Amino acid sequence: MLLPLCILIGSLMAGITMDKLINRRIKKHLKIEEGTWRFIFINALRGVPVSLALVTGLYWIVNTIDIPDSLARLFSYILFTVIVLSITRVTSRTVGSVIERQIEKSGENLPKTTLLSTILTVVIYAMGVLIILQYYGISVAPILTAMGVGGMAVALALQETLANIFAGLHLILSKQIRLDDYIRLSTGEEGRVTDITWRFTTIIPVGGGNMIVIPNQKIASSNITNFSMPRRDIIISVPVGVSYDSDLDKVERVTLEVAREVLARTDEDVKTEPAVSFHTLADSSINFNVVMHSSLFDRQFRLKHEFIKALIKRYRSEGIEIPYPVRTVIQENQGKE
Repeated sequence: MLLPLCILIGSLMAGITMDKLINRRIKKHLKIEEGTWRFIFINALRGVPVSLALVTGLYWIVNTIDIPDSLARLFSYILFTVIVLSITRVTSRTVGSVIERQIEKSGENLPKTTLLSTILTVVIYAMGVLIILQYYGISVAPILTAMGVGGMAVALALQETLANIFAGLHLILSKQIRLDDYIRLSTGEEGRVTDITWRFTTIIPVGGGNMIVIPNQKIASSNITNFSMPRRDIIISVPVGVSYDSDLDKVERVTLEVAREVLARTDEDVKTEPAVSFHTLADSSINFNVVMHSSLFDRQFRLKHEFIKALIKRYRSEGIEIPYPVRTVIQENQGKE
């Protein structure tokens, strides 16, 4: 019994050592090689050397000592199962990473959501289980037939759930919404998309309020306003009015200086310059719009807040007046002598 125990412990130590080397290599080359084919494959091997080393040790033990045929057959089933599941695990990780890499490389905005990851994993592991069952001598054809017949009954019982699954796939593949998009539904719900699962889509409103969970079918059948497409940045227009006594060149210069300072402080991702556009000679003021860009839809509210505060403060220090509405009322003398 001493030899099999030594073999098992030695195999386990070898597997742990190999796994540590893989993790060390991943950390060392994470920033340099991330996204390359070699990095994807090495990353997919994490944790696998331990199980494969144990399989090798068990195989060595089976061929070293005399054991009953029934026990040897059981060990062979265990060995084959571990090998297939290890290969399946590596394949699932590799395929998922390769698909994600190709999407990023092609420039497509197809989101890698929980739904896509779950479907991909289930399909690959299902193939691995079928291979294992075939090795055990269990015919796969009757199982598939039973699954087909039973699937019809399940489909009838789970119509709403299946509708949500296919609606979620439709949303992802049609690229109507993506992760981190800010959307508004015709039913009134709005927020930033955080995930698309097999049944629900979750969004977070502006300001980080409570999470809103919406069935995929409801989103697919709603009118959607996507504020992140075709571009994530949006245009903000802030109306301002100054008195007729103001120097308009000075007003424009000061306003743009304030806008640039606020943008640099609150939304440094914006590269587009702000602009001032005079448009109306009103009754009490000369009106204009301050046009700025916000990198994300929900950043516009803080940007407006900070800009208005800074603009009022700067106008007061520069002596620029924002007039109140003025009305002159002329009343005829009704009295007669």
